[in-house]
Formats: sequence, structure tokens, C-alpha cells
Amino acid sequence: MNVILFGATGMIGRGVLRECLRDDSVTSVLAIGRTPLGVSHPKLRERIQPDPSDLSAPPALDLAAYDACFFCLGVSSVGMKEEAYRRVTYDLTLAVARPLAAANPRLTFVYVSGEGTDSTERGRSMWARVKGRTENDLLELPFQAYMFRPGIVQPVRGVPSKTRLYRALYAVTAPLVPLLRRVAPNLVITSEALGRAMIAVATPGTEVPGRILRPQDINRLGAPPARHN
Repeated sequence: MNVILFGATGMIGRGVLRECLRDDSVTSVLAIGRTPLGVSHPKLRERIQPDPSDLSAPPALDLAAYDACFFCLGVSSVGMKEEAYRRVTYDLTLAVARPLAAANPRLTFVYVSGEGTDSTERGRSMWARVKGRTENDLLELPFQAYMFRPGIVQPVRGVPSKTRLYRALYAVTAPLVPLLRRVAPNLVITSEALGRAMIAVATPGTEVPGRILRPQDINRLGAPPARHN
């Protein structure tokens, strides 16, 4: 499959990129963003532009040539007003999704949302309402859309967090993650499992439990293949 990837400089996007480059079923990856990745690979092509959502910017893209879009771009809502958060979360995402859906209704679009997202769009939590509206409108578009709602994402295989605060939190809590995985296995996923699960839902023939996938679904879809002696 040919994949478009947004948010590859972030922790989740970097993990997804790693799995795409490792997986033989992924033929090519186009990473669209504002800053270079500093990664070189025969499968990888980068498109650096000030507005990542402008798919009409030159050079022209053949959007119909892509089989999947993995949308990992996002920001924390901490300290943001709803209008500003909506512009970055809802407006930017739909600006990407709408032309992709129009160009290729067979495309698989995977959106990284969050556990606790409010599908009613009427709850008290601002970020949950905005994410809920984003999910709902993506699901109305004429392509195969899947909403990933990860709980706690554990970065693995050298995948770093881009945010200084999160890096500090991961460093402090890292010793507790194995215990948390044993006590609440459906709460924690790894960046590796998340990337594999995205590839899985975009692979024809994969049995997917629904359009909104929670940690237990992501862990099942992203489980490593069984080894046979």
C-alpha cells in the first residue's frame, strides 16, 4: 500500500512511520509536515510546507494513488481556547480528509483521537467535544474511516516524545508501565502496536471490530505475528 502520513515528527507519528518503513506490505510513505524528519529510507518521501493541510499546494499530488492516510497530527488542549483548539484539531483534519475522500473513496483514513472523546459533542470537556465532532464528521465522509482512541501510549524502540513535559513524565513513569500493563492490559498500548494496528486496518481482509477502536482493539490488531517453530 501507498501511505500518506501526517504528524511524523511527533511520538505517535514517529512510531507509525517506523512500522510503515519496516512492513513489507507498505510500498511507499509520503510524510507531510512543516519540518524535516531527519530520516532517510528508500520508501520515504517528504513534503515540507508551511500549511500541512493544503493538499493543493504545488507540486501537484495524485491523491487517488494513495491507499491509506494515517493522521497522527495533533496538539495538547492545555492552555488553549476552544476556538484555537478547534482550528488545529477539527479544521486542519477535515481540510486534509475532504479532498482525500473526494479523490479516492476506497482510501482508508485512520485518525488518532483519544480515549474519553465525546461523540455526543455536548459534554463539559472542551477537547472531548472537539474531538467528538472531528470523529463524527470524518465518519460521514465517503471513505473507510477509523478512529483510534489510544489510552496510555508507551513509546518503544527508541521513539521519543516531541514534548519536553511528556518526555519527563515518560522517564518518571517508565518503571511503572510493566506493572500497569499487567494490572490493566487494556489501558496501555505501545507506539509499535499502534503503528502495526494502523497498517492492519488498511490491509484488505482484516477483521476490524468497528470504526471506533479502543486500546484493547488496537492491542489485538497490533499484536506481533505468532512465531512458528
